[in-house]
Amino acid sequence: MAKKKRNEYFSKIHEDAIVSYARSSCKQEKTDLYISLIQPAFDEMVEKIVYTYKFNNLPNIEYLKQDCKVWLTTILNKYDPDRKSKAFSYFSVITKNWFIAKIKKNTKALSREVSYEDLAEKGTLQGPNVQYVNPYEEEREQHEFLSYLRENLIIWEEETTKDKEKRVVKAINILFDSMEDIEIFNKKAIYLYMREITGLNTKQIVSVLTKIKIKYRKFKTDWDEGEL
Repeated sequence: MAKKKRNEYFSKIHEDAIVSYARSSCKQEKTDLYISLIQPAFDEMVEKIVYTYKFNNLPNIEYLKQDCKVWLTTILNKYDPDRKSKAFSYFSVITKNWFIAKIKKNTKALSREVSYEDLAEKGTLQGPNVQYVNPYEEEREQHEFLSYLRENLIIWEEETTKDKEKRVVKAINILFDSMEDIEIFNKKAIYLYMREITGLNTKQIVSVLTKIKIKYRKFKTDWDEGEL
């Protein structure tokens, strides 16, 4: 039996439309792209995210969905295709964060701060027939995150001038490229692989990784906030 094709509501056509919108200086072209391709993709994306992540039990959710869609149009010009972040990841991440902010605001109004994760775990946001994770969106977002992280690791390797740091970042890149072939993938094994690749001892590797973690945390924060 043929495998059922997933409904990719935010396809390469929509990605390309947003890139063209960002690069265009023609008002009419921007308007045409927005009406024909970008707005429908944004509308569907907001609906999917609200359903998938259980935001549909927020008060005035229909109003909030429309408000979010309007807000997306106001930040459309902030998307920079030259920073290599995919439009799907960029706008889906900041849309989820927008709704999470609304949840936090709503809980503060009730005089207590509750994180989105706590609300979901306790079932406060649960509704009938609601799925918490959408496999397609999760897989696609993870793939784009790892691809962009890989590109940044290459840049970090090129920018590093210290020999030990360059060796460690290069080792990370080698392990990234070899993920499919690595049979044992735990902390102890990773350090063993890195010692073999770099010629450094564990203490030296840990020292360099501490610095790399600072860069990674900044990268992850920027990604989550839609800055990449």
